[in-house]
Amino acid sequence: MAGSQLAVHQWTTKHVARWLKEEGFCDYVELLCNRHRLDGTSLLTLSESDLRQPPLELKVLGDIKRLMVALRRLQRHNASMLEQLGRGHDGERSCNGELAVANGKHKQHARRLDPEYWKTVVSSVYVMFVFGFTSFVMVIVHERVPDMRTYPPLPDIFLDRSILLRRLCSLMGTVFLLRCFTMFVTSLSVPGQHLKCSGKMYGDVWAKLQRALAIWSGLGMTLTGVQTCGDYMFSGHTVCLTMLNFFVTEYTPRTWNFVHTLSWVLNLFGIFFILAAHEHYSIDVFIAFYITTRLFLYYHTLANTRAYQQSRRARIWFPMFSFFECNVNGTVPNEYCWPFSRPVFIKKLIG
Repeated sequence: MAGSQLAVHQWTTKHVARWLKEEGFCDYVELLCNRHRLDGTSLLTLSESDLRQPPLELKVLGDIKRLMVALRRLQRHNASMLEQLGRGHDGERSCNGELAVANGKHKQHARRLDPEYWKTVVSSVYVMFVFGFTSFVMVIVHERVPDMRTYPPLPDIFLDRSILLRRLCSLMGTVFLLRCFTMFVTSLSVPGQHLKCSGKMYGDVWAKLQRALAIWSGLGMTLTGVQTCGDYMFSGHTVCLTMLNFFVTEYTPRTWNFVHTLSWVLNLFGIFFILAAHEHYSIDVFIAFYITTRLFLYYHTLANTRAYQQSRRARIWFPMFSFFECNVNGTVPNEYCWPFSRPVFIKKLIG
């Protein structure tokens, strides 16, 4: 064998060239020894990825595999030297590492996420409570609507899815809770002359609660006979449209481009009609869109990367997030199936 009197780590490029020729790899002497100056130490630490990737980029699969077999045999005979170099048995580790990655992906794919239904119930109660609290705050702010004769409209330049439900409820509840504070501390004049708004006094607390219940049961929509004033900072309709849009685009398969495009179009058209109807100022809509999108992205970044587990500060500042997400290991996969055998076209479409 080449350089039999010398240990492999003492080989020069000439010894490596001789070894390559003895193993039947004469075609690679120029590339490995002359061009890239491969000596004994670098030969021992060579891996299959080194052969496949730049700057070597070997193209013949058979040669790559045969060369790796010879290299692993050489590495086994020099395992102690590899340990001293801090590489261990690199050839086997590379192979085993690739296998471990593949197995890890398979296990991750096969892992079943715990739905934790009771946490979903808690988040649903949370969002319903916040909606009720929002309705009560809307009654309070209605009492303080500025007089339109004194404060006319301001100028405006622009006219398993338990985990998913839990995330939707927690995000919605948090954004609307923030909305309660902003509209309570900031009273804006009505955005349009067509709105018949004036300060109203509802008497005692019981009357306020009854009015809040009417708003809550009607979901705050004009279609259900609910008319509110003073709740302008910021737009709750924009929050709902944007949040639903982001959930549709996040949790549907990446290939559903038509659904994603339609969702965005409906979101933007909804915002346009809110402005065109002078139901909100542009700043209301902008703030609602910004807060909703940022909160959605921050929440999912923390949930998907599990970064909060390494930070005690994150657990202190986001206790509700830590509670809801502590047992959700990894990204929720976008995988769906139709549970029934009929209709066939839906089963094929979703499956």
